[in-house]
Amino acid sequence: MKRAAILPVLLALVTSASASPAVIPLTLPSGKVLQTEVMVQDQDRMMGLMFRSSLAEDHAMLFVFGDLDFHGIWMKNCKFPIDILWLDEERKIVHVAEAVPPCKAEPCPVYNPLRRAAYVVELNAGQARREKAVVGATVGFTLAASTTRGVR
Repeated sequence: MKRAAILPVLLALVTSASASPAVIPLTLPSGKVLQTEVMVQDQDRMMGLMFRSSLAEDHAMLFVFGDLDFHGIWMKNCKFPIDILWLDEERKIVHVAEAVPPCKAEPCPVYNPLRRAAYVVELNAGQARREKAVVGATVGFTLAASTTRGVR
C-alpha cells in the first residue's frame, strides 16, 4: 500500500479511537437518572467496562445494537461485579442478571438473556434491585441520530 493511501486509514483509526462515547441521561424505573455512556461501535461494546476500577453510583453504560438478538455479555478484564439489564426495542427489561462477578479465569463465562434484546445496560451490582429494574419495567432514554451512527 502506498504511503498516500495509508494516511487516510491511519487518520480514521486515530479519530475513532480518540472519540469519546456520547453520554446521555438514562432513567431507571425508580426515577433515578444515571449519566450513561453510549456504546455503539463494535470496538466500544467489546471494551465496555474492561480495566476500569469502578463505576460511579450515578453512572451506567448502555450498549446499542442494530438488531434484536440474544446479545451475550462477558466480564473479561473487569474488576468489579455489575448488574446487567437486557432491554427490548421498546426499552422494556426482558432479562436481569444481578451481581455478575468479574471473570477470574479463562474461558470467561458469557451471560445471555432469555429473550431477544436490542439494548444492554450495565450498572453497579445491587443497583437494579434498589432502583426497581425488574423484568417488564421500562428504562427511559433518548438517542440522538448522531449517537447511533454506525450501529450495525
